[in-house]
Amino acid sequence: MNKSKSRNKKYYLWIFGCQMNRSDGEKIAAVLRSCGFKPAAKAAEAGLMVVVACSVRQTAIDRVYGKARQWQQRRRSGKITTVLTGCVLDPDKSKLSELFDLIIPIKDLKRLPGFLQPRVDSAAVPVSDYLKLPARYESDFMAYVPIMTGCNNYCSYCVVPYVRGREVSRPAKEILADCRQLLKRGYKEITLLGQNVNSYRHGPYNFPKLLREIDNLPGDFWLRFATSHPKDLSDELIGVMSRGKHITPYLHLPIQAGDGKILQAMNRQYTPGQYLKLVSRIRKKVPGLMLSTDVLVGYPGETRSKFENTAKLARRVKFDMIYINKYSPRRGTAAFELDNNVSWPEKKRREKKLNEILKQTALEHNKKLIKKTVRVLVDGWKNGYCFGKTDTFKTAAFAGDKKAIGKFAAVRIIGADSWGLKGELV
Repeated sequence: MNKSKSRNKKYYLWIFGCQMNRSDGEKIAAVLRSCGFKPAAKAAEAGLMVVVACSVRQTAIDRVYGKARQWQQRRRSGKITTVLTGCVLDPDKSKLSELFDLIIPIKDLKRLPGFLQPRVDSAAVPVSDYLKLPARYESDFMAYVPIMTGCNNYCSYCVVPYVRGREVSRPAKEILADCRQLLKRGYKEITLLGQNVNSYRHGPYNFPKLLREIDNLPGDFWLRFATSHPKDLSDELIGVMSRGKHITPYLHLPIQAGDGKILQAMNRQYTPGQYLKLVSRIRKKVPGLMLSTDVLVGYPGETRSKFENTAKLARRVKFDMIYINKYSPRRGTAAFELDNNVSWPEKKRREKKLNEILKQTALEHNKKLIKKTVRVLVDGWKNGYCFGKTDTFKTAAFAGDKKAIGKFAAVRIIGADSWGLKGELV
């Protein structure tokens, strides 16, 4: 670290975006720990600020600008050092360079120790390959295990292929070794991560084979994965899910739009009809499946009638959860050249309408669980109540002891609303 900067050896991580970014944050924490840094309880206590950015939407980058500007007085006075990594487009890098001491690609974390400690021995860096970097897990019972990075799909609105590169898969033996070690340490939930897990391939392993081998590991645990692309979700994978001992009946399957022409413009490479047939096959094979999705409203050219096709599909599928995003142009993507012709108020109206549909369908699903006993992995406690997720990724709350955190609990559901479940300990 520059001598003019603070010798405070505490860091604070600001993580924006998805589960992949949170997983990246755990790798960064491991690198910083190897350099003698310790996590700060509060941002104000840290001498090093590290931001893991998301570039999928302009609003996410705007939040990075806003946060970084708050630190400039402390940065100029030498009290803190600032580092930016994650997903950052080149045009944003040039603007943000004035607000950060270092901007480093997430795949190049091996450079970070040399910047923080110019005289550091290169051996202090655990490994040079990003995918092989160890993680300092935030939780001691739930873990993210990246199996691949990058994307080959080039959806017209998405920057991921430009900021993370093309798909690269980890060797299956490394992933299996990570999972075995986690289970030996008593972890109760493992989530396999990738921009498109369905595209995983390394040697003789495709994703269904990898998933099956992890599922066959001994122990009492849940196995999840994200994210799946509809065009690549195979019948082989559906079969593995249906026979899984540890694989949870939860699937995040982004649709993005329910209109065929909009999907074609987005380069999503499937039709609404194909998506509906896929959902039907999955639900037949995996009873009680919870299905969540992503929808992007206000894409250029999305007329009201085209949006209504998305609303109709949402009513038909009856999703348990919809993560709704309002389209914002991202420089470098194919859609950036299009006329952003849907007004912001109209995007908000469409978001609200989808939320109203979701409230109805989610409530319908959740009410079916009343009087049933479900298993909950407790991950939080407040004011006498335990909070956690069911195997179908629904949030449940019940009166209980703080000591239950990190353990499975049998919970009888006594109430439900659109966003969660209320239960009592059995």
